[in-house]
Amino acid sequence: MTTTRKARIAGFGAVAVTVADAALVLGGSHHGLARAAADAPLAAPATVDDFMLADQNLLARQLYRMADDKAVVLVTYASGDAAIHADAKALMALKADFAGKGVDVLAVDSRIGERREAVIADAKAAGLDVPILFDYEQLVGEELGVTRAGEVIVIDPRTWTVAYRGPVTGPGGEPFVRQALDALTAGRKVALAPHAARGQVIAFPERARAGTFATISYARTIAPIIQAKCATCHQPGGIGPMPLNTYEQIKGFSPMIREVIRTHRMPPYLADETVGAFQDDDRLTPTQMKTLVHWIDAGAPRGAGEDPLKKVAFKAPDWPLGKPDIVLDIPAVKIPASGVLDYQHPVVAMTMPEGRWMKATTFRISDRQVVHHILSGTVDVDHQGKDFNESQWGASLGGYGPGRGSNVQPTDTGVWVPAAGGVGFQNHYTPYGKETTEKTEMGLYFYKKGEEPKYVLRTFLIFDFSIEIPAGEEFHKETSYVEFPADAILYGITPHAHVRGGSTQVSILYPNGRTEALLALPRYNFNWQYEYFLKTPLKVPAGSKILARWTYDNSSRNPGNPDPTKIVHMGEQTSQEMMATYLHYRWSDETVAHQTPEHEKALGANLMMGILDDNMDGKIEFAELKGGAQGPVAMLKTYFAVIDANKDGALDAAELTAAAKLMPRRGGPRPAQVPAAAPTAGPAATPAASGGAAR
Repeated sequence: MTTTRKARIAGFGAVAVTVADAALVLGGSHHGLARAAADAPLAAPATVDDFMLADQNLLARQLYRMADDKAVVLVTYASGDAAIHADAKALMALKADFAGKGVDVLAVDSRIGERREAVIADAKAAGLDVPILFDYEQLVGEELGVTRAGEVIVIDPRTWTVAYRGPVTGPGGEPFVRQALDALTAGRKVALAPHAARGQVIAFPERARAGTFATISYARTIAPIIQAKCATCHQPGGIGPMPLNTYEQIKGFSPMIREVIRTHRMPPYLADETVGAFQDDDRLTPTQMKTLVHWIDAGAPRGAGEDPLKKVAFKAPDWPLGKPDIVLDIPAVKIPASGVLDYQHPVVAMTMPEGRWMKATTFRISDRQVVHHILSGTVDVDHQGKDFNESQWGASLGGYGPGRGSNVQPTDTGVWVPAAGGVGFQNHYTPYGKETTEKTEMGLYFYKKGEEPKYVLRTFLIFDFSIEIPAGEEFHKETSYVEFPADAILYGITPHAHVRGGSTQVSILYPNGRTEALLALPRYNFNWQYEYFLKTPLKVPAGSKILARWTYDNSSRNPGNPDPTKIVHMGEQTSQEMMATYLHYRWSDETVAHQTPEHEKALGANLMMGILDDNMDGKIEFAELKGGAQGPVAMLKTYFAVIDANKDGALDAAELTAAAKLMPRRGGPRPAQVPAAAPTAGPAATPAASGGAAR
């Protein structure tokens, strides 16, 4: 039986389904599983497109990053499936036997309704220890032609074709997958026929509608999605590399659009869909993702009706929030074509008749390619023209990073900007092969008089100067945390790393021991640095710890890695690394009229323990002192025995506090500084500046 074009549209390119199986697929249980009445005959191997999915540990796995493999093994998964449990031992033996031979073994779970906790427990019960990728939208399962659990798909990365698909072993114990891997690792062609898998059928409801994909309306359905989720950037003056403002443009880029959806690259909102809920969530909905891919699979038909996008006068606004109340001109900087530039720390004078509460800021960049980041903060006196670093700033006024939009304060919160003094900047520029001049403007927006905010928004940086990333490691883990000394309200989180940043997870550990996940970025992307503001602000009881967990990819699989052969430590330049997680919050008992700088001081005092206490036991052992020249690790190692006053072989909080008083204050733009507390509230006419971490 041959595969029809309609079947290929639905993702049946590699598998033809019998009438009996089709009935089971469409009429299966609400869990997406049904017992098969007959096995599906298999078609010839097909080419496999790239995709990226998060696994059970919230780590992204991208197929084409495994191009250095000799074989990639994908196992179709569904929790509770008898075939999976029966084959787990054989799969683990294959994983062990081919370790170090260029073979990756992963599972793909396309079953509707699956969630991590249940899958983790099921895999543990089965004895299966491999990354399990969650295909929530079923787009990967459709593209792979998945119909059953327990099917093994062996892929040849040289051509991205399917070398074998079927069960691990044949009915007589024939070692089909082992034979395929033996051939591929030896550089030989696989001479195996496909075989029917023995697992239960996995339901793909969209396949029932495959015949209607060609009738998806461009004018009524596709164009509105593009306008809402894509054209904001992909328009004249926008940050997108090409416009998507007409049918012809969209049709021309349709294969790329399908690819960036399957790899979760666009729209570039990095948060995992199963962790947290956020304001201004720019992601495509699951329905929008499937609609776009299915329309493109059907050939991206134009259909009837006028092109509504041609009626829109697309042009990115100069200022996305409207005309600013004040525009500051940051001094222009001439950037050479190559080399490494030190951070720039200009100060621009603020000329206002009186202080104001800031509501938002935004930056207008003349050459986005050259800007690594820009940070800003208040300066209490006029230091215009001087190199004045952020260790001397007051409140943070927000910043700019690749892909980042405006900095808008949460409702009824603000940052005090004094009339005197100015705004200090930390500007990091990265040459890209062409000499250029960067001229940046900063727009500030203030609350109207009589509508001032009630609360002070603060920003604190959880960082780690002790990171040490081994050469060649793909998933190196680092952890840091801070304990809150008083009740607070958490509004948002901003993760930041450099090009080896792999993933990050932020969670809260409550005093009663309960943990709650707040944010997960399975694939951090240096080019898209967002602030993630919670849809519902979170109450943080005193004694809670906010945990930041990162992985770093220092392997050759990371296309942005400048040198996978080097051990990497914390540093300012892109070739070095950072582990930074900014928290945007307010103190529960603090208002504009009654400020509590003592909480900021106590929070800052707690950070050193969180930086060095990798195993989170509340004390620092000598083995936990690691990292490069940045930070006080060398001093702590030298005087460890002296600082350990009670001689228990570890440094507790009191001993660390005593040692911190002896450490010199670090200057420059390094994040190894304890954030300065806000000054005590003054008269109503001159409110105190918001404290926060220097970024």
